[in-house]
Amino acid sequence: MDVSIEPSWKAHLQPEFEKPYFQQLTDFVRYEYQNHTCYPKGKDIFAAFDHCPFQETKVVIIGQDPYHGPNQANGLCFSVKDGIPHPPSLVNIFKEIKVDVEKPYPKSGNLERWADQGVLLLNATLTVRAHNAGSHQNKGWEQFTDAVIKTVSSKLEGVVFLLWGGFAKKKSALIDKTKHHILTSGHPSPLSANRGLWFGNQHFSKTNGLLSKMGRSSIDW
Repeated sequence: MDVSIEPSWKAHLQPEFEKPYFQQLTDFVRYEYQNHTCYPKGKDIFAAFDHCPFQETKVVIIGQDPYHGPNQANGLCFSVKDGIPHPPSLVNIFKEIKVDVEKPYPKSGNLERWADQGVLLLNATLTVRAHNAGSHQNKGWEQFTDAVIKTVSSKLEGVVFLLWGGFAKKKSALIDKTKHHILTSGHPSPLSANRGLWFGNQHFSKTNGLLSKMGRSSIDW
């Protein structure tokens, strides 16, 4: 089937689009968007890929579900649209960046600026019904995004994977550790961060250190 996604990703992921589960997923998502308010907007469902072409992927951050409040989700994990208040996890991400790489706390929570530098901001589930967290889980998205992780792992080298929290850490089983770098920590959500599992992980400086060793440009967090 024809999926509107960035061409370099489409070339690698086309086999997934032809599988029965993806057709069922497409039917489900189409029904949900026609009958309920869902996020992100249809044009932003694959935004993580559109901002970060396949061969330019240097870093992968894995989230779980899009934000389910009005005007928050923009298709990139942890990211919100310009002018939207920062959710608690994003606040803690920016706080760690401020300490780790001494970068001022930003006004905008829109992380497109990261994606445009080669950071794939991948939610495991790419859509959600408004005010109903997890409502589109176990419908096929996870199979698709697992395939994305496996494709990055098998066809690229030297990618830095940032796995935050128990859910993301499980994805390490999909990654070839002989070819890539994996950094893990607690989740930036207040529940985890306030228990000392997030702050001080220095993932942003560590990522840039790894990229530098490989002769690749750093990320301007």
